Amino acid sequence: MSLRVSLSEYQAAFQGELFPALEEALGPLPERYGRFVQVLEFVLVDAVVLPSWPGGPGRPPEDRRALARAFLAKAVFDVPTTRALIERLQIDVPLRRLCGWTRAGAVPSEATFSRAFAAFAASGLPERLHAALVAKTLGRRLVGHISRDATAIPARERATPKPPPPKRKRGRPRKGEERPPRRRLERQQAMTLAEMLADLPRACDVGTKRNAKGYKESWTGYKLHIDAADGGVPVSCLLTSASLHDSQVALPLAHLSAGRVTSLYDLMDSAYDAAEIRACSRKLGHVPIIDPNPRTRARKQALEAEARARRAAGRLPAERRRLRERSTVERVNGRLKDEFGGRRIQVRGHAKVMAHLMFGVCVLSVDQLIRLLH
Repeated sequence: MSLRVSLSEYQAAFQGELFPALEEALGPLPERYGRFVQVLEFVLVDAVVLPSWPGGPGRPPEDRRALARAFLAKAVFDVPTTRALIERLQIDVPLRRLCGWTRAGAVPSEATFSRAFAAFAASGLPERLHAALVAKTLGRRLVGHISRDATAIPARERATPKPPPPKRKRGRPRKGEERPPRRRLERQQAMTLAEMLADLPRACDVGTKRNAKGYKESWTGYKLHIDAADGGVPVSCLLTSASLHDSQVALPLAHLSAGRVTSLYDLMDSAYDAAEIRACSRKLGHVPIIDPNPRTRARKQALEAEARARRAAGRLPAERRRLRERSTVERVNGRLKDEFGGRRIQVRGHAKVMAHLMFGVCVLSVDQLIRLLH
């Protein structure tokens, strides 16, 4: 069954059965509320989040499933803070009932929301929700292109001082002595996925990159690395320190995406132009298409001359045509920041920042799937 047919069946169920029943119970629902209902149907909260067990001593725990739905609502409605979310739940009857609370007095306090969010972040709940969503919608389908890119994530915390680099022996190695490779890309060749993920730095620090006009920009925080499928659906995401170069995450991200979907082409910009990345892509059965990085003035002039000759002849290679599809992941980065809370990071620490972003990624994924249908 194709993805379009599957989405069409979901849409028919929404329009013909679910939405009329909800409007009969809650009254007319605006478009954003309908989108929230679609998010709840696609994101398997009840299947991933275990129900709270009320049989223990002390006060009965709050319903974690309702709290998880509330954090998804925070991303859908782009609510800036948890306090603002609680205030809206107390006065917005349809939204409160969709989350799972019948009375305004049943909405938990801000401290309860904070403890639940910390538990969700520590357990990786948003990442598991997104992985289940990708497996449900794209897991058994062929994906044409995987577009890879990274984006800056400023955070409201101080940069962690970098540890001093490990000392290395000087001079040539002794006979029979094997020294570990200095470059991370070389070390990753012999690592498993778990080892590669554990080796990535995650502390908050200062990152620098060049913008579209060629000027350097710096920020304190993190860097979000995204693999997006055709149609702008995020497949896998990793959050690292801001100072880490994009190419250092290409191999673990490629293995992570390959375990979730079957794809044909890997599209990357010049930051990923490395022999190890190309070899990894081919080993996974993909075709790497990477914008070349000149690195030297002579190589840059040769590439520019070749591009001028192709424009004069009116010929554009097939690889360059496919590389244009890489703008998909750039639009994903922009929508995540502008529409789903990517610019409003109020939490601190790698785990909590990742959880906040992944709730937005879950909502963004559903929104892109619905857009594919239309």
